Amino acid sequence: MDLKIINEIAKIVGEKNCLTSLEERRCYAYDARTDGAIPDLVVFPSSAKEVSEILILANKYIFPVIPRGQGSGLTGGSIPLNGGVVLSFTRMNRILEIDPENLIAIVEPGVITFELQQEVAKYGLFYPPDPASYKYSSIGGNVGECAGGPNSLKYGVTRDYVLGLEVVKPTGEILNVGVKTMKGVVGYDLTRLFVGSEGTLGVITKIILKLIPLPEAKATILALFNEVEEAAEAVSAIIAAKIVPSTIEFMDKASIKCSEQANPMGLPEGIGGLLLIEVDGDKESIRIQAEKIKRIVLEKKAIKCELTEDPKEADRLWQARRTLSQATYNLNPVKIAEDVVVPRSNIPRLIRALEEMEKKFNIPILSFGHAGDGNFHVSIMIKDNPEDRAKAEEAVKAIFEETLKLGGTLSGEHGIGTAKAPYIGMELSPEVIATMKGIKKLFDPKNILNPGKIFPD
Repeated sequence: MDLKIINEIAKIVGEKNCLTSLEERRCYAYDARTDGAIPDLVVFPSSAKEVSEILILANKYIFPVIPRGQGSGLTGGSIPLNGGVVLSFTRMNRILEIDPENLIAIVEPGVITFELQQEVAKYGLFYPPDPASYKYSSIGGNVGECAGGPNSLKYGVTRDYVLGLEVVKPTGEILNVGVKTMKGVVGYDLTRLFVGSEGTLGVITKIILKLIPLPEAKATILALFNEVEEAAEAVSAIIAAKIVPSTIEFMDKASIKCSEQANPMGLPEGIGGLLLIEVDGDKESIRIQAEKIKRIVLEKKAIKCELTEDPKEADRLWQARRTLSQATYNLNPVKIAEDVVVPRSNIPRLIRALEEMEKKFNIPILSFGHAGDGNFHVSIMIKDNPEDRAKAEEAVKAIFEETLKLGGTLSGEHGIGTAKAPYIGMELSPEVIATMKGIKKLFDPKNILNPGKIFPD
């Protein structure tokens, strides 16, 4: 990048808010899974005005601009592909307002999800979206990817809590879209268009979020099964009984083994499937729900079922799930992480198919995740060599083919980024893709903002 452009950007944000050394810039060339190119410059804006001025320069001199939260994404949505300027929002990390009367919060994109949850809890309020990275991922990144999490079954995903946005268009104009009210149908729903757009249509600089009352109590149930299919059938039985837990998390045999090695809980050896179920609400109702669930899982051949209302004990049970993603590296050093979704009724068929694929390709394939809404995290663990990488590529395609055959979708919360872009045509028709590209062209005629994401070149 020309030194003249770097100097102009430095005047906008201040020299101390620019990273120019190779060592510093290299840290922004990758996310939690995917490697990209080293950016020419990393800047830390403090306002929508600064972002606007940088984008106006980008349109003038034609260089890419890549918005970035905490870099915890898993599909390459926030990495540069051909240099350019990374906008890191770690300075824009203020909770601007918490309004208990109207049940909203207004935040900047760099606010950490967990920190927002902690702050609103002081008012007896709750912000439900909780991706596994909630203790270090930012709200802006969650909005850009439409993050989900264990609570999605009962409470929905990030888009269900975004009422309005301040967004800077790729051409520099600042838009305020959406509302501060619980209802609003004036004009097109641009708010939902930006949520989940992976930073390709606009740069989010302020977010209006819906809050709900904090549940009075929780109960957590740990159920162990000899066979993975029994665990899957228990999930269907719980939902069929008209019970909607806040969470139903699933772990297969290999996942349990990894977790137990990293975070021993004293689980019996050879367990084929594990369910971690949480119900919340008032104390009386959660006890009734928890007992019903306990009866159902025992009827579905659970060999062990623990139930607790003690928060400390619940945290201990949850630790196995929260640390699982890192624990998988006990198997092999390279992870290919996918997050497919199937209808709940087809969960047993997906699990059986994954088991067959593990045998076929002779590489470890673990499955765990949000069984309550059919969103499975499938981790293919391989050695760092060409043979294993070729097997993993074949396995990914096979997993996607099976998912679509079962009426599912290729991503429930990770997004497309660059990692899944080659496969998007498996799910979306050419006409749908052309329509989406037309929307991108309308917002970003010079392809300045986060180019190369979602759609294959």
